[in-house]
Amino acid sequence: MPTLQHLPADAGAERIAAILDSEGALILDDVLSAAELGRVKAEIDPYVEATANGRDTFTGFSTTRTGALVARSPACRDLVMHNAILGACDGFLKRACDRYQLHLTQVIRIRPGQPKQALHRDRLAWGGWLKGVEPQLNTIWAISDFTEENGATQVVPGSPSWPEDRRAEPHEVGHAEMKAGSVLVYSGSVIHAGGENRSNADRVGINITYCLGWLRQEENQYLSCPPAIARTLDPKLQELLGYAMGSYALGYYSPPLPPGVGPEVVPPNYALGENVASDWGHDLLAAINERVRTRQAR
Repeated sequence: MPTLQHLPADAGAERIAAILDSEGALILDDVLSAAELGRVKAEIDPYVEATANGRDTFTGFSTTRTGALVARSPACRDLVMHNAILGACDGFLKRACDRYQLHLTQVIRIRPGQPKQALHRDRLAWGGWLKGVEPQLNTIWAISDFTEENGATQVVPGSPSWPEDRRAEPHEVGHAEMKAGSVLVYSGSVIHAGGENRSNADRVGINITYCLGWLRQEENQYLSCPPAIARTLDPKLQELLGYAMGSYALGYYSPPLPPGVGPEVVPPNYALGENVASDWGHDLLAAINERVRTRQAR
């Protein structure tokens, strides 16, 4: 049975990116202290306990999935913004985008008796349309210990380079066994799945994922964390949620105001009450039109 590489919490971004390229997954050990784990649990447990089980075999009839973590939990915001993970995103995702964004936040609780999940690649959230580009970096923060017995995530090291129709044999599937406070980091292209919980206790992990800034997010962050909440957050977290231009001309909008009231074109952070230059929209539209003319002239 294959095993995943374990790295210290301060492993460099280049080393993480290299392993993700070749193996597709790794574990950062002991990233959170016992006190930090306790704070996370105290904030998420009420929501987790109120969450119903899944309604199909993929989401799990004995598995709960709790989202909107940025809006609900300050401790989870710290996980989203953790320097080690953002550094890994810089090294792994910025090869294909100007800005990456938060894709998904979810507490996954695998309860006793839950069978193993079907093996899959997370990049299939966008169907089979993306070719030749890695769309995402994913994390699962171990809130409880992860063991093979209690449903540690199944992972197939080396599978990112496999043909789409290749299926993993049982001897090629490993398990992301790690202590609470550690983090599984994996790509959108690696084959993986939730494990079978044969124990008598819950396996709890927090799935936080990031994707290229020009893709649609799986969890709609504008609804999970609307402007009324987002405007109270750190500006860097606001940007990760998507309250920023994703790239050149990606994400601007026109406030639906009466004629002549307010600006015509603004960036997303305008929705958070931020002032923008009066000529921002004019300059953007002029630049867009110039780019269109250049393309048409080719």
